[in-house]
Amino acid sequence: MASTAQKRFNTRAGRVFDVVNIVLLVAVGLLAVLPFVYVLAGSFATEVEIATRPFFVWPNEFTTESYESILTSDVFVRAFFTTVVVTLVGTLVQLALTALMAYPLSKVDLPGRRTILSLVVFTMVFSAGMIPTFLVVQQLGLLDTYWALFLPMAINPFSLIIIKNFFQQLPVELQESARIDGANELQVLRHVVLPLSKPVLATFALFYAVGIWNDYMSPLLYLSDTSKWTLQMVLRQVTAAASLSADEMGSDVPPPAEGIKFAVVIVATIPVLLAYPFLQKHFAKGMLIGSVKG
Repeated sequence: MASTAQKRFNTRAGRVFDVVNIVLLVAVGLLAVLPFVYVLAGSFATEVEIATRPFFVWPNEFTTESYESILTSDVFVRAFFTTVVVTLVGTLVQLALTALMAYPLSKVDLPGRRTILSLVVFTMVFSAGMIPTFLVVQQLGLLDTYWALFLPMAINPFSLIIIKNFFQQLPVELQESARIDGANELQVLRHVVLPLSKPVLATFALFYAVGIWNDYMSPLLYLSDTSKWTLQMVLRQVTAAASLSADEMGSDVPPPAEGIKFAVVIVATIPVLLAYPFLQKHFAKGMLIGSVKG
């Protein structure tokens, strides 16, 4: 069988297919990378060059004025560290709540398990919408607090089902051994199940973290105090404004009008790019293992 497939790809048609496939993949890759390269180059370019050159991947004259403006801006620095803290805390809370719900649902003898799973699947198809969710957040007293940025969507149904499926595939003998040694269910979860579930937990930690980091609607809806704005709100203000004054940025350096938009986009993107390589080795494994069994 292997030799037959090898012969097929050694034919002229097979070689043509390989060439076309490579060309298409390179073209798609360039379409994805070039906008980011342009934004990166624009963040180091002068305002004159940005205005006169419609597209470039290397600035003629390097300048760091845009980065100096945002890094000396009280508004930007506060929003950046606020987003970092909210992302870390929110990811831990969401992952913990998801695991705590997924673990009992992975037990086939749990009373009412089918009903609960049916309700979980129902929420994947039908959601309450923006206004009912806002009213719930308001009634819980979470408006203008950072808790409103991740608690309303603390347990993602898709993540819950995948993690539940992963827990079901773990060896039951290890859990039974821990119970014989006197461990309760929380101890079994903490000392046996979670250490064996690093791939799937790392995968959805990345999903949750990226979702919170990039979230724009939640701060827009629930935060009225501008001092609590996250990075995405500041990014929106910067990219929506034609120009920003030094007072608006909380800086003594007048920011470039266009270059600062590029710089803010780059700074907002880099943390996610830096986090992904550390979780990449768990990513594919966690998605595939958790999605095999229902």
